[in-house]
Amino acid sequence: MDFHKYVHAVGTGPKGNRDLSFEESEDMMRQILDQSIHGEQIAAFLLGWRLKPETTAEFRGAIATCDQYITHQKVENSIELGYPFDGKAKNPYIFPLVAKVLEESGLNLVVIGDDLTPAKGGITIKDICTNMALPSNVHYFDREKHFNALHRLSEIRMRLGLRTGFNTIEKLPRIAQSDYAITGVFHKPYVKKYVEIFSDRYKRFALIQGNEGTPELFSKGRLWISKDGEVEEFIIDPQYYGINYNKSWDAITLEDSLKKLSDPSDEYLKLAKLNAAVYLFVTDKAASVDEAFEKLNG
Repeated sequence: MDFHKYVHAVGTGPKGNRDLSFEESEDMMRQILDQSIHGEQIAAFLLGWRLKPETTAEFRGAIATCDQYITHQKVENSIELGYPFDGKAKNPYIFPLVAKVLEESGLNLVVIGDDLTPAKGGITIKDICTNMALPSNVHYFDREKHFNALHRLSEIRMRLGLRTGFNTIEKLPRIAQSDYAITGVFHKPYVKKYVEIFSDRYKRFALIQGNEGTPELFSKGRLWISKDGEVEEFIIDPQYYGINYNKSWDAITLEDSLKKLSDPSDEYLKLAKLNAAVYLFVTDKAASVDEAFEKLNG
């Protein structure tokens, strides 16, 4: 279908805009991933789509097309961690420490990385995973290899310099075909949308008010777990577990982030155990976060 139809659907203003159907969204995404259209058309659509804004059906149609371009590699007994591709700007990552805590449980952590995308300008998963030795139960997938069609759009996205619908789509590509997944969410209103988009792709799907939009809990926040069409909410407070970690509000360098992982403080290690307990709960390996945390400290 002529791509101008899609640009027109999202770029003519409130009176002229319309939502795309599931099938149109599949076709739209196919043309973008193939880059069978001009870069200017891709950028125009992504900007208009963001402002319209995107619908659940559009996201699901786009994801259905993405599935056809991904090289899957099954990782048994795994949870997919949905990180944003614009990185973390103020705090270190904690997932390598969480993985070490979880080694005896047999749970595998799946992370996907790539070059930086807009708009935070932080340290990426790829920066971490290519600059340190990872625990054996961390399975890192580079998008350049496993989803090259989306990787090749990085330059266009950086030129646009803004968040787009891709920032949502790309977080959970299900490369490892994990049964479980968790991703970060900033605000409660987004919980419903994420559940509608992703939950039926997993046996159990979770969202957490994680640090800088990641699935990493650094301070008091909510955890939502979706299973069989129902969503349950939990409040998790590190201080309740005797953890007094002060997250940073200042910019962090890659070197500082790697140093905090290689030489973690006692409080950071405790925080890693709490995050590990959350993942055990999400993957049905514990009846509650409290039970999982107690086991990990036993």
